[in-house]
Amino acid sequence: MPDPALRPVDSVVIEAPARLHLGFVDLNGSLGRRFGSLGLALDGIATRLRATRAARDLATGPQAERAAAYVRRLAAEYALDEGVELTVEQAIPAHAGLGSGTQMALAVGAALSRLHGLGLETRSLAQLLDRGGRSGIGAGAFDQGGFVLDGGRGAGGGVPPVTCRLPFPVQWRVLLILDPGIQGLHGSAEAAAFAALPALPESAAGRLARLTLMCVLPGLAEADLGSFGAGISEIQQIIGDHFAPAQGGRFASPAVARALEFLYGQGVRCLGQSSWGPTGFAVVESEERARDLRSQCEQRLPRAGLEFLVLQARNRGARVLALRGETEAAGR
Repeated sequence: MPDPALRPVDSVVIEAPARLHLGFVDLNGSLGRRFGSLGLALDGIATRLRATRAARDLATGPQAERAAAYVRRLAAEYALDEGVELTVEQAIPAHAGLGSGTQMALAVGAALSRLHGLGLETRSLAQLLDRGGRSGIGAGAFDQGGFVLDGGRGAGGGVPPVTCRLPFPVQWRVLLILDPGIQGLHGSAEAAAFAALPALPESAAGRLARLTLMCVLPGLAEADLGSFGAGISEIQQIIGDHFAPAQGGRFASPAVARALEFLYGQGVRCLGQSSWGPTGFAVVESEERARDLRSQCEQRLPRAGLEFLVLQARNRGARVLALRGETEAAGR
């Protein structure tokens, strides 16, 4: 039977999930690979777009110019002589630590691949569109969802490979802490920050690797929030203190830092910041616990300008619907 991904279609809808960047494994790099990222796909925040064959290129909706730039890049690379009408129905907040750029790129890439039957793989799309230079968790979240660990960037470059993927316990919840007034480091400022920071000591990198292997992964495998949370929180402390000179402290947003301190006082032991922030997160054992903590935060921190969301992890990848007129042809 022919592969549906190689059959051109008239219209396609892609929904790509946001992701948390939970920390790095090795910022030392003396073994030949650097970074190594821990990530988690989220349900409830996503980039969703519709792409339709058209006489000329047209992009509308939030972050439309970013999406249009990816269309132009792909059209030039694959000599696509037909236009596409792209409607961005919703977009992950930009520069908040939720993977907005990579998920937009992959959503656009997947859409054009389905429209034209190109059969492009996610990692190939990410590399072509200059995404995943340091982390492969965005591609992993798009493909598989769940908790993903990548193997870091090797000497040959390319998108770091996913080396471990585990489902996230369905009963656990993520309390997300958004600060709309601040953007995390990105682009040239992010590159300059990485260049200016000293190498992480090998002993600290060893501690990060041990925490990942002996706390985080077993904690997930056994649905042991105590083990998982202890590992993630210590990784966050080590990485946050290393990045402090570039972002003004362990956390980029003082308001998010106060919220995390409050949650720690309420007994939460899995806390941190996603990527360069400003978004913070807490992982707790149940929906009821998460909703109670959200209510407490909203009451105790009413003037902080923060937004609190209770979300599930997403244990599946991007949602892809290929359409022919009004008939759904394929999906996942």
